Amino acid sequence: MADYKKLAADIIEAVGGEENITKAIHCITRLRFYLVDKDKADSEKLEAMDGVAGVVYNANLGQYQVVIGQAVADVYDEIVAQLGSRVVEGADDHTVIEENNVSKNPVARAFQVVVGTITGSMMPIIGLLAAGGMINGILNMFVKGNHIFELISPTDPTYIIISTLAMAPFYFLPVLVGYAAAKQLGSDPYVVAAVGGFMIHPALQGLVAAPNIIQNGEIVAGKAPVVMEFFGVTFNTSYFNIPVSLPNYAYTIFPIIVAAWLAKPIGSWLKKHMPLALRSIFVPMITFFIVASLVLLLVGPVISIVSSALASVITGLINLNLTIAGAIIGGLYQVLVIFGLHWLVIPILTQQIVTTGESNINMIVSFTMLAQGAGALTVFLKTRQQSLKGLALPAAISAFCGVTEPAMYGINLKYMRVFIMSSIGAAAGAAVAGLLDLHMYGFSGSLIGFPNFAATTNPLTHAAGNPNNFIVFWIATAVCIVVSMTLVWFFGFKDSDTMGTGLEKKNVFKSAINK
Repeated sequence: MADYKKLAADIIEAVGGEENITKAIHCITRLRFYLVDKDKADSEKLEAMDGVAGVVYNANLGQYQVVIGQAVADVYDEIVAQLGSRVVEGADDHTVIEENNVSKNPVARAFQVVVGTITGSMMPIIGLLAAGGMINGILNMFVKGNHIFELISPTDPTYIIISTLAMAPFYFLPVLVGYAAAKQLGSDPYVVAAVGGFMIHPALQGLVAAPNIIQNGEIVAGKAPVVMEFFGVTFNTSYFNIPVSLPNYAYTIFPIIVAAWLAKPIGSWLKKHMPLALRSIFVPMITFFIVASLVLLLVGPVISIVSSALASVITGLINLNLTIAGAIIGGLYQVLVIFGLHWLVIPILTQQIVTTGESNINMIVSFTMLAQGAGALTVFLKTRQQSLKGLALPAAISAFCGVTEPAMYGINLKYMRVFIMSSIGAAAGAAVAGLLDLHMYGFSGSLIGFPNFAATTNPLTHAAGNPNNFIVFWIATAVCIVVSMTLVWFFGFKDSDTMGTGLEKKNVFKSAINK
């Protein structure tokens, strides 16, 4: 094990000593120091140290940055142990959007704040999501019916336990992301995490579940409750006699980020106006109740209306022309992932699979996963930075296993052109798949989902499909990977890029993403 204690002591000395450090934070690869006098730091001495990959001074942020790599958290912990907590006060967030870097355009500013907050809130759990994605992908290779190893039944307790373990970080995303978002936005992280727990509580979903009824001596599912209909959206419960549309918040991130944003002004106002003796109990109590209620009354209906609109657009494109739909949906689908809205599409494609045995929407989505993995893989192959390689390869593997969040938030959105070029590759692959009439007979996508393209007849309806289905899958896969990797290699990434830059100066969104 490396001697991080000595390295931390040497770094402290080289940046001018303890008295020259006012604050220290870190991101995924760098220590970030706020110094009294930056000229006291000895860059040459730092760069000569084993364990230090480089030194950068960011004048816009006023930060003296020491590039460490994957061991940055270990070195940072030693620095805090030696300097004390004074250097970390008020420095919880890893993704900071500085005031002098934010566009004056209100639309651009909103985009910067939203994307910056989302990426910053996701970064602490990227490794956990990648691990879950890879565990689930490997597990599915051994499931009977996937035509690979055929070792374990999906009803086997071992399968259920491992699958639940792998997907737990995704199911509890509202809790995990809520905590991280609250720390970034300055609201109470425990209150917001509790709101996330409320959003996914089984009792809440029990309110809108279709009750089981006995019919002809058999238990069958009844009809889900309906309070009212509005713009094609079913409001399925009520709160204080106010109709509410309650979606399933598991696996979502955007609603809880809204909750974290709401909790900040509410909590601050209560602290300002409430007597000190009452704050410890009543500030979190009132904040929790108000924020949870606002999410229930406002966020849920908005998401349901957006979901209904997305369903109409997507099904309309699919019915119009599968090639055109592949190009448009394939190119834009991962934008939904940025805002956590992709989970609104899942019920649509799930219904397709359940009722028809296949899903053309899921077929398109599969190529968007593949493309984001190809983009991250290209960064791994092109970069000479070992710390970036260590982040990019697991992210790519996770995307090939069907989980794109680590690639999206860990690499591709940080280098925005990687995301754009990968999305173009997804559009190309999905368009070719649509043109050649590719069928997908299952849920798992990306590379790990290739068995779902092997059949030539529908396993549910036994209707004839494409006799060349598997060949078409590999052709479209090759197009998707080649286009994505070629575009990222030549136009999406340079090793001289730094996270959050690489866009043209005229692009007002370029400062939305800092590492």
